[in-house]
Amino acid sequence: MNDWNPYTPVKLLWMRRDLLWQFTKRNIQSGFRGSYLGVFWVVLGPLMMLGLYSFVFGVVFGGGFEAIQDDGQRVRLEGVDYALGIFLGLSVLNLVSGALASCTTLIVSNPNFVKKVVFPLEILPVAQVGNLLFNFLISLLLCLVGMALLGPGLSLMFLWIPLILFPVILIIAGIGWLISALGVFFRDLAQLTQILGMILLYASGVFYSVSMVPASFWQFLRFNPILQVIDQLRRVALWQIEPSLVKIGILWLVGLLIFQFGYWVFSRLRPDFADVL
Repeated sequence: MNDWNPYTPVKLLWMRRDLLWQFTKRNIQSGFRGSYLGVFWVVLGPLMMLGLYSFVFGVVFGGGFEAIQDDGQRVRLEGVDYALGIFLGLSVLNLVSGALASCTTLIVSNPNFVKKVVFPLEILPVAQVGNLLFNFLISLLLCLVGMALLGPGLSLMFLWIPLILFPVILIIAGIGWLISALGVFFRDLAQLTQILGMILLYASGVFYSVSMVPASFWQFLRFNPILQVIDQLRRVALWQIEPSLVKIGILWLVGLLIFQFGYWVFSRLRPDFADVL
């Protein structure tokens, strides 16, 4: 892969877009094969988790979000707004944790494709990301409907959502390539990603807003891109205030770096997959 350049992964995905689409559809359909409710689980699953977390953290522990408006005033959001904020955060987190959980053993569980020299293994992690993205978009749609009917309503601020979310797609695509390649050589990675997923649950601001984080912890948590994504999404969708263009720019930079790094590691390790499997 001496001819690798920053455009290589994009070029490869574009050239193999038909095959990528076929594998993405296969992954989506396989998730509901043999299920009585089928695709409805994409709706029921997030709603059940939303109800559980909202009850535990919102009712039992009396949680809420602290929003800082443009005029500098602090407003505490509880009840429905808190539930919608949790739902939005969980949707993003499930997208990332799903990639961590499913991509670790992706190459190991498909040894037949590894032995086919001409098969583009690079599309397998991205196809899995496409499957996770399908579930995420349904959850996001449910969240927006809830905001329109039960929450603060929708404003033109929601047009910022695609610009904030695209870096997440780059991040999980890069993570998918990275951990699927490393998972071939380090089988303990599956257990490690489970722990990492739990850490992300509490370190990504799903149950709290960034303004509530003590300064001693914020100096570490601020480097978590998922925390920043969730915070910016809540700003535009739930609190309807301007996002931080600087933070969005940093998210794009981080997303592009992880995307490129993940593909670079995958392309370097791929020649040794067959020997290990």
